[in-house]
Amino acid sequence: MTISQGMCDNFKVQILSGQQNLISGATTTYKIALYTSSATLSNATANYTSLNEVSSSGSNYTAGGNTLTVSTSPTNDGNIAYMSFANSSWTNANITANGALIYNSTANTAVASLAFGGDKTATNGTFTVIFPAANSTSAIIRIA
Repeated sequence: MTISQGMCDNFKVQILSGQQNLISGATTTYKIALYTSSATLSNATANYTSLNEVSSSGSNYTAGGNTLTVSTSPTNDGNIAYMSFANSSWTNANITANGALIYNSTANTAVASLAFGGDKTATNGTFTVIFPAANSTSAIIRIA
């Protein structure tokens, strides 16, 4: 199984169709779910799935992951539109994750697949997904 990083294809179509609302304070809820190395996630991922998601048993992880907060509403810089989320953490965690899926939990549609480049582990500690700087060259969601 593999996890590759990329914005999900259906998300791109949904943006152009007006089916996604990434504005801070919108009624849409975005979440981030963590996955083991047994998961298959890529730009072709269409929906959230619990298949090969990190176990919630004794890990302080809840199935479906954490709710994300929009930290930078959609902005344009030059010819690149971008937005970002605040970092997301699980405290007192016993988690090993190989990647993550950002998804719209209101519509159960995938936004982006994140590859961690290998297993990342927290043992009785804090597991944090740190998003890159919110700018036109680094933001997690960018459209050129």
